[in-house]
Amino acid sequence: MSFHVWVVPLVAMAITQVAVIATSVYLHRALAHRALLVHPLADVFFRMLLWLTTGQRRREWVAVHRKHHRFTDREGDPHSPRLLGVWRVQLLNVYYYVREGRNPETIKKFAPDIPEDRLDRAVFSWGVVGLGLGIALLCLVLGLRAGLLAGLVHALLYVFVLAPLINALGHWRGAQNFENTAYNWRALAWVTGGESLHNNHHAHPRAPRFSVGRFEFDPSWLVIRAFAAVKLMVIVGPSVRLVTRKGR
Repeated sequence: MSFHVWVVPLVAMAITQVAVIATSVYLHRALAHRALLVHPLADVFFRMLLWLTTGQRRREWVAVHRKHHRFTDREGDPHSPRLLGVWRVQLLNVYYYVREGRNPETIKKFAPDIPEDRLDRAVFSWGVVGLGLGIALLCLVLGLRAGLLAGLVHALLYVFVLAPLINALGHWRGAQNFENTAYNWRALAWVTGGESLHNNHHAHPRAPRFSVGRFEFDPSWLVIRAFAAVKLMVIVGPSVRLVTRKGR
């Protein structure tokens, strides 16, 4: 069996999981909902990871997500499958994020606490450069063809599979612990950094841990605990107890 046959998908999946968990821990829980306080060293670390693996701008991501919470599944929600259709959100999720992120009013209203700093202006606002450097590093380690293929598989997984599933399935159907328009997918939570426990999150947006019930697993919580253990992160959001579940 060729070396590339098995190493490319493994590397691509590993990079995708790094990007997914960095998005969940840093962009989502720390910045968008202020459930975590991040040490400056960890802040730069996560920004670098996201720059190399996604090219995303943190202000745009946070603003779009906060707007989603403000107008969940009603007029104004940037990516609701109830308004747009589940397949449109699944296939065009990145388009809806980019479109809303380019709206200066959205940035001004929903991310005023995240100004562009020197690192943003000098480095992290150049998302294409970050992605290019990330792919170049893959090619350096794996070789040109394998590196390009691993980068392509990662992009497909992150942009068109895992990230859209959170918004599409998470607001379409599934299990619920709480009364809201979001749903949990326990199996998918293993590969979406816990983000597919979406019903739990919409019930308690500032909770740093998304799992609350039996057989619910939140991989990002393990990363948060590890960073907290070495004093690179402080958990400030509230915990959620099972007694708050629907019907209890």
